Amino acid sequence: MKEPEDKKNHESERDERKKTKALSRRRLLKVLAAGGGAVAGTTLLPPKWVKPIVEFGALPLHAAVSPGGGPYAYIPNGSSNNVSVINTATNVVVATVAVGACPWGVAFNPAGTRVYVANYCSNNVSVIDKTTDTVVATVAVGNSPFGIAVNPAGTFVYVANNGSDNVSVINTATNTVVATVAVGDGPRGVVVNPAGTFVYVVNYSSFNVSVIDTATNTVVATVNVGNWPIGIDINSAGTLVYVANYISMSVSVISTATNTVVATVAVANNAFGVAVNPAGTYVYVSMNDGSSIIRVINTATNTVVATIFVGSDPEGIAVNPAGTFVYVVNRLSNNVSVINTATNTVVATIAVGTNPIALGKFIG
Repeated sequence: MKEPEDKKNHESERDERKKTKALSRRRLLKVLAAGGGAVAGTTLLPPKWVKPIVEFGALPLHAAVSPGGGPYAYIPNGSSNNVSVINTATNVVVATVAVGACPWGVAFNPAGTRVYVANYCSNNVSVIDKTTDTVVATVAVGNSPFGIAVNPAGTFVYVANNGSDNVSVINTATNTVVATVAVGDGPRGVVVNPAGTFVYVVNYSSFNVSVIDTATNTVVATVNVGNWPIGIDINSAGTLVYVANYISMSVSVISTATNTVVATVAVANNAFGVAVNPAGTYVYVSMNDGSSIIRVINTATNTVVATIFVGSDPEGIAVNPAGTFVYVVNRLSNNVSVINTATNTVVATIAVGTNPIALGKFIG
């Protein structure tokens, strides 16, 4: 009579152990899905992707689960011919992706599934699958592609070809060029308005901005700005475009309603990149003249209200979607400075590849 009782106790203990293991596994998965965190007696996998075992019925299957965090910053390294991928939740480089020669411009599709990199020296665009951080397509464009932007629908990519004086329009469904639009001399920065109806292209050597109607892929206006303009951005309302004028040491403010310059803001240094925060209240301008300076413009008054010191030769600049941090790409320091927008102070510095530039919206 005792042997069956012992057997029953043993089976009960085994069942309890199974329940405990299952509970621990569920707890671990919850932590991983929430973005990591310390779990006693466990070892978490790398920060961008983890592959815990998820049980479906009685069969364990492996499934890739994002641990949260992000968004991610993709920094093209001009002399390393690759892209450094930064998890902005941790400010750690989590991947490096080989691309074409002299990658300079970068842009995300709205879904956050693709990253497009303009390779200046190889005259093409690398298409990166963001989920695997691998290049899934390479698209030939014009000569010396510099800036790049994606429309809000994610259906077209616009590439400013500095050496061809035109813009290549890529259909993202086929990764082929479906149109070429002649613009001014030496196009560099490019941005699409929130409605996806117009593209604004900075022409470095003709000191103006070409406005392209996306319905017809034709230039419908040309706006004169300062000397040697490079960077460009647009506010979230789509009402104002900001252009960084390198030699004029200023930022031109363009009204999209009239395609005229409505203000010019002196920044006292050679302006390269420009980024507007999501609220449209501040504009951040990088100074590519060895001064290691970022100017902060209050858009209500169009005046400089703060100066922030970062690394050497800051070029690419972008604001995170929450508007809480600004990321500045320092070409000669080979790193990225992270600025807290509440205090206008640098709170982190991240080493990347050699000669990073990152012209465009590189966070997504």
